[in-house]
Amino acid sequence: MKTVYPYYLANTARKSDVLLDVTDKYSGEVAFQVSIADKKAIFDAISAAEKAETEMRKLPSYVKQRILQHCIQKFTQRANEFAEILCIEAGKPIKDARGEVTRLIDTFRIAAEECSRLYGEVLPLDISERSKNYQGQWKRFPIGACSFISPFNFPFNLTAHKIAPAIAVGCPFVLKPASKTPVSALLMGEVLAETELPPGAFSILPCSRQGAEQFTEDERLKLLSFTGSPSVGWDLKAKAGKKKVILELGGNAAVIVDEDANVEDAVSRIVFGAFYQSGQSCISVQRILVHDSIYETFKSKLISATQSLKSGNPKEESTFIGPMISEEEAIRLHSWIDSAVARGAKLLCGGTRKKALLEATLLENVPKEEKICAEEAFGPVAVLSRFSDFDAALKEVNDSTFGLQAGVFTQNIYKAYRAWDVLEVGGVIIGDVPSWRVDHMPYGGIKNSGLGREGIRWAMEDMTELKLFVLRTP
Repeated sequence: MKTVYPYYLANTARKSDVLLDVTDKYSGEVAFQVSIADKKAIFDAISAAEKAETEMRKLPSYVKQRILQHCIQKFTQRANEFAEILCIEAGKPIKDARGEVTRLIDTFRIAAEECSRLYGEVLPLDISERSKNYQGQWKRFPIGACSFISPFNFPFNLTAHKIAPAIAVGCPFVLKPASKTPVSALLMGEVLAETELPPGAFSILPCSRQGAEQFTEDERLKLLSFTGSPSVGWDLKAKAGKKKVILELGGNAAVIVDEDANVEDAVSRIVFGAFYQSGQSCISVQRILVHDSIYETFKSKLISATQSLKSGNPKEESTFIGPMISEEEAIRLHSWIDSAVARGAKLLCGGTRKKALLEATLLENVPKEEKICAEEAFGPVAVLSRFSDFDAALKEVNDSTFGLQAGVFTQNIYKAYRAWDVLEVGGVIIGDVPSWRVDHMPYGGIKNSGLGREGIRWAMEDMTELKLFVLRTP
């Protein structure tokens, strides 16, 4: 483990005179420093990526697979180191940090498997007399140099969901990691620099907000993939020009617990879904809708389970709730709790804050226009409400500007399919929380939750262009 990390420009480690402090999110002390890329470095990185397009496009599948397999091997060998650094820079409890590193490895493994499966299709053209002597085919080609901006909450795996498919299809890229958690991406850069990727294939560039404009606005970049807050994402889209834009944004995910649900099971999964990683996930359970007939029993068990969660030092094995990414974020969310209570909401448990540590908190009777219901909490807070009519509950879930994923606990298959048909979200999870994700499935949302889908196969499609071939036989 180092204390100072370089950035990567055109596959090469570079040091700069300007350093960014990266804090231990629990202690607040500076744990690492990373080199900051200036505007010239970013310009040069984009130039190198554009120049690398031809060589990346020519890479055969077995070479791309070999590169990805090298990453898998090295990530596996360094898994404990990666988890420890993630625990420090993100404040993620150590068990969760190990879990994210496992997912990082899974994501690269999926990409290694998929890189030889970028299929095309024969297209019959003889649909009428005039086209009887024609035949067609189509296949996909790399879109070219890509721009990636990754978030702080899953700095290994959500970055992997951009890097791995880019390598799998043969797209060079420039990446801006989150300023609060840049070390994870730079560790991946260390491993990528060991591979046979052609010069300019990748750059990983922590930078200032001013320098980051090039990641969005430079016309040499053919695609922008951003994961982060809706306000930033939609602003970037407006500035992105002609390039393709993929946005993975926020949510205020809801879960329905119907009358036939197994209460014990639902409680255990919802406690995980609401408070895993201190609720700092865009598919964290934020709104819990419970059927009248089981509401009181469910509420009692959920309060008990929530109160049993241990908060504190994320380096301790028994810790479930670690610090939020910053004290400012904890203060922001605590003020939302106070606002809801001031307007009549009932605080069921939690609600206290110590610096960046915010207790796991449950509320009920919250006015729906309160921020804690209507906006994305992105922290360890969830809101309970009751329903008596399943269709009305579906309507309430849809009463949101977001639409990422939703969960439904029901044993009625007709209701399950109705939820799939009716809910305005990118994914419906039956018998579990909306927070559930496996890294090869299509993942993304609608409305304010974004555009496009991640998941290796779908990201690979976005990072390619379909090209048609037509042959006329005279």
